[in-house]
Amino acid sequence: MTATDTRPVDAARALFADRFGAAPAGTWSAPGRVNLIGEHTDYNDGFVLPFAIQHRTHVALAPRNDGRVRVASTFDDGVVEVGLAELGALFPARRDEIPEWARYPLGVAWALLESAGTDPHTPTGVDLAFASDVPVGAGLSSSAAIEGATAVALAEIWGIDLDRVALAKVGRRAENEAVGAPTGIMDQMASLLGRADAAIFLDCRSLEAQVVDLGLAGAGLELVVIDTGVKHSHATGGYGERRAACERGAAALGVPALRDVAPRDLPRLAELVDDVTLRRVRHVVTENQRVLDTVRTLRDHGPTAIGDLLVASHASMRDDFEISVPELDTAVDAALSAGAVGARMTGGGFGGAAIALVAREKVQEVTDAATAAFDAAGFAAPTIFTVTPSAGAARD
Repeated sequence: MTATDTRPVDAARALFADRFGAAPAGTWSAPGRVNLIGEHTDYNDGFVLPFAIQHRTHVALAPRNDGRVRVASTFDDGVVEVGLAELGALFPARRDEIPEWARYPLGVAWALLESAGTDPHTPTGVDLAFASDVPVGAGLSSSAAIEGATAVALAEIWGIDLDRVALAKVGRRAENEAVGAPTGIMDQMASLLGRADAAIFLDCRSLEAQVVDLGLAGAGLELVVIDTGVKHSHATGGYGERRAACERGAAALGVPALRDVAPRDLPRLAELVDDVTLRRVRHVVTENQRVLDTVRTLRDHGPTAIGDLLVASHASMRDDFEISVPELDTAVDAALSAGAVGARMTGGGFGGAAIALVAREKVQEVTDAATAAFDAAGFAAPTIFTVTPSAGAARD
């Protein structure tokens, strides 16, 4: 869902009027996110350091009195309609009957009602229309933005009093069970808890979140996103295989999750599993440590000192977890060659975007270098833009 000529909040309102023939009662929005560091650690009960970005998904909403929910999106020309009381039969067993884009908001409605213990016959029905400027498939969590916007909107309309962590759990359940993507909770937490000029240091086991000041502006730094244009999907491809490898590694060591594995345990694991499983586990274990090191470095020395940790993270994802692609490696290499402080791929992998931490005066140089490197490699031109750490989900 993109809105290029119109603000996405205006596009959501216009879409609502077009599809439903009336004005919405209000609009709500939630941001995408960039993960500064900590990839594939979240579903292993580990640590992550994401931040919300200025790109947001907006939902226009109005209540109905017939217990039905209709969803529309700039993604699709149609309207998907179901009864609230039917959601429990649809998810997860019959989710394939619903178009994938519609499973996100409908899944949130289902998970929210279940989480709150609300009889699905009780709440008023709703019409929902979505528009967004969060790039889709770029690793910036357009899915969590949809979930976060839907969750805060429906919770308000239905009078469901759940805190932001509980709403993040609702979003994760929707993505896991209604959509069928085996993701962790990092994206939803970032989208719901985001703060301006800060990252969220999240313990994915306890769900304890701490705000960590980034201080990018004061250091004269920008975060540049290099969107390769290579699309990925968490519900397909290698994401599930990577998660299964992590579970095998934890089981071999007799621990609940890879959070409980230290680097010193890796030699013992090498005697118990195949080389591929070992490398998958090694990425997660070392990435957890890099997140902790990044938080400490930010607090002690500021953002100019974290470059080597970003570079090491990318190498681990490229070599041990094997989720990079040639376009991502090209983006990272080009940014570093043009003087970036650090760079890495971000998101689930198999496509999407790289991020580069760049001195403000070198942003154009990095942009030109990445563009030239893609052209020389015969790749389609990347989309390059800066992102700003921003606030989380809210009513517009």
